[in-house]
Amino acid sequence: MTATVQHKARRLRSLIVDLSIMLVIGVVLALLGPFGSYADPIEMRLVYWVGLALAGYAFYSPISALVVPWGKGLDLPEWALWVAAVLTATVPMSLAIWALGFLGGDFRWPRLDEFFAHYVNVLVIGAGITALFHVLDRKPATHPPEQVEPQTAAPPEQAPAPRFLDRLPAAIGTDLIALEMEDHYVRAHTALGSELVLMRMRDAVAELDGIVGEQVHRSWWVARGAVADVKRDGRNVRLVLDNGLEAPVSRANVSLLKERGWI
Repeated sequence: MTATVQHKARRLRSLIVDLSIMLVIGVVLALLGPFGSYADPIEMRLVYWVGLALAGYAFYSPISALVVPWGKGLDLPEWALWVAAVLTATVPMSLAIWALGFLGGDFRWPRLDEFFAHYVNVLVIGAGITALFHVLDRKPATHPPEQVEPQTAAPPEQAPAPRFLDRLPAAIGTDLIALEMEDHYVRAHTALGSELVLMRMRDAVAELDGIVGEQVHRSWWVARGAVADVKRDGRNVRLVLDNGLEAPVSRANVSLLKERGWI
């Protein structure tokens, strides 16, 4: 539970930092007044550009959670997916900005040449900001707080992280809660989300050395620290996990889990 709370706190802090950056970018754009907006009063430019910066974050930020897993699943280069994702996200962003220009008036759809010119302007800013966040996202994980604190003695050698965690995208972290078998895939559930990994359950469990847990069912492995509650319905037993998921326990494993203090 403590690790889950820490992940949520980091996630909230990351969101606050991101929105603060977008706020600064909006203010800078308002001061510069690009694309002919400099003629407007500063108050109007601030409202306009700060609002667009926050709207842009809502359109562009979700693509980072899709590019990495899609790249692995489709076996495509990550840079190509980033380009495709930015080009796609710019379409609704361009339409939203176009519609804002007609507030209080009669809306009309842009002509093809108008939309293309408008699209290119939005793409330049959107791609630049996305690239900035992409660069920033690659830095924080290399210096966790535990490692930057001064130490008076050399730290003991740490055992290598379980191999399976290397298969997970950075977006969902490594606070593993459970593994769930889905056809030829294993879905890894963490405190930050889930991801499909192409491998067999038994191979995935073999790569979890160092993580305390049990394969409670043919299609489920559960981390010991992720069990929040136990549900019983007759002879059926289910483990309620920290993220709300319920993992079934096979009848053959009920006695084993009782012996080990799980239920």
